[in-house]
Amino acid sequence: MKSFMAKKENVEHKWMLVDADGAILGRMASKIAPILMGKNKPTYTPHVDTGDYVIVVNAEKIQVTGKKAQKKEYDYYTHFPGGHKYVSFADMMAKKPEKVIELAIRRMLPKSKLGRKMLKKLKVYKGPEHEHQAQRPEKIELF
Repeated sequence: MKSFMAKKENVEHKWMLVDADGAILGRMASKIAPILMGKNKPTYTPHVDTGDYVIVVNAEKIQVTGKKAQKKEYDYYTHFPGGHKYVSFADMMAKKPEKVIELAIRRMLPKSKLGRKMLKKLKVYKGPEHEHQAQRPEKIELF
C-alpha cells in the first residue's frame, strides 16, 4: 500500500467564514490554526499547504477568560537602543483588534516559510462586513 502525498497543483482551497462574536480568543485560535494548516482534511501533507482560507469577522467582540484583559501584554522590539516596547491587551483591542487574533493564530502555526504562507490565508475584519463575497465562503461554527 502506497502513502498518499498531496501535490501543490492538486490542492483545492475552500473559503470558510468564522464569526468571532462572543468567542474566547485562545479556543477560537486553536480551532482556526488546524484549518489553515489543512489538518482537518484527509489529504493533509506536512510539507504542502493543504489548508483553507479563513475569514474572521467581528474581531472587536472577542473575549478572554480570567484577568487576561487587564494583565496580558504584547511586546515588540523596534531595533533601536531601548526599543523594547509593551502594549496592553486593552490598548491593542482598542486600536487593532484584528492584530490580537492574527498574533494568537500566528503563534500556533509552524515557524517556517510554509507557516508564513499559511498565515496569508487568514483574513481578519473588525466589523461584520468583509470583501470576499465573490469567493462564496461557507459559514462554520467552531464552538
